[in-house]
Amino acid sequence: MSEGHPVSGPGRGRPAGDRPPGIESDLRRILAVQALRAFAYGFGVVVLGTVLERTHASAVEASLVFTSMLAGMALTSTLVAMVGDRVGRRRLYVGLLALMGVTGTVYAITGRTWILASVALTGTMSTDANESGPISSLEQAMIGQAPGATRVRVFGRYNATAYLSGALGSLAAGGPAFLRRVWTGAPADRRWLLVLSFVAVVCVAIARGLSPAMESGGSPRARRPLERSRRNVRRLSGLFALDAFAGGFVVSSFIVFWFARRYGVGPGLMSIVLFAAGVLQAGSSIVAARLGSRFGLLNTMVFTHLPSNLLLLSVPLMPTAGLAIALLLARFALSQMDVPTRQAYLAAMVDSEERTAAAAVTNTSRSLVRPFGQLLGGALMNASVAAPFVAAGTLKCLYDVVLYGLFRPVPLPEAAIPRRSA
Repeated sequence: MSEGHPVSGPGRGRPAGDRPPGIESDLRRILAVQALRAFAYGFGVVVLGTVLERTHASAVEASLVFTSMLAGMALTSTLVAMVGDRVGRRRLYVGLLALMGVTGTVYAITGRTWILASVALTGTMSTDANESGPISSLEQAMIGQAPGATRVRVFGRYNATAYLSGALGSLAAGGPAFLRRVWTGAPADRRWLLVLSFVAVVCVAIARGLSPAMESGGSPRARRPLERSRRNVRRLSGLFALDAFAGGFVVSSFIVFWFARRYGVGPGLMSIVLFAAGVLQAGSSIVAARLGSRFGLLNTMVFTHLPSNLLLLSVPLMPTAGLAIALLLARFALSQMDVPTRQAYLAAMVDSEERTAAAAVTNTSRSLVRPFGQLLGGALMNASVAAPFVAAGTLKCLYDVVLYGLFRPVPLPEAAIPRRSA
């Protein structure tokens, strides 16, 4: 298999089992922060989508808020790519987590669209529980310090944690509606977004304990952020951008809004749907790591992603909400298997001192184009209720085909190939 051939380059001499001191404790801290963030984002996705619907926001206004979140991720991820290792991964990580708390507070106290859109440009508010913004870029770069032979399994746990915690957050988002039925003085939906602020405080406390092993270990001032791997990272960035543009049509917040508008589905049911989706995604992340060990990272990325896009195409064609939800859940069971394998594939392809820049550049490319997908999705929905799903599925299929054709001949270092479990 082409993924098994060695690649020369700096930073390849460390044995697979030579772990930097403290790395296992650091990885646990990152997983804890990811779990808390994903819970808060999963909770916020449902609450915010519900608030926008109940305040009679138009499809264009809702799309503007979601678009600003995606644009903010792109802008801040660009900053991370440029200065991440110069400032320090840990220092920047703590700063962004603190900024997430400020953003959550603003969202909890105002409903003015222009304020929500402006604050979202910080890149610390998300349309999905498992986002691809600046905080994730730093986490992925730090997780890349794990030994290559086990890296895909670490990324599998990282994404499984996000999906499961995000699912619990989505399920918990049905709580405010229930609470109002038994307590007339319960806070309004918008105030519950203060959950993000509380979570951010806890995350900052955890992140402050990360060790120096999470830094690049190179000399970022002496070289450009990307050197040896620049061509492959650029090609991957372009393809990831296509996939993200397509995904921008159907982000989780928009799905909540779409089901409410198309089928009249309320927040209680959608919180259960997103919980179920998160559980399926968590399980698929673990399975993806095993498949990556058996069949290769690239093969797993492509051949699990392609059928999920055919299911996505079919969602709006269903005559009832039940059938549409069933297909959506089937799609979620497959669609995110490419995420841990994609992250491990990128970390394996680049050198240690390139990982912050590579993760940030690819995440920036994803975040940069997703806003246009979301804007176009809102406009297409006005023309045809099925259009956002059809457009997303078609473009994602194209991404899979081109990715496989371009990168099948590209080798990975032998030490980076995940070992198959006995």
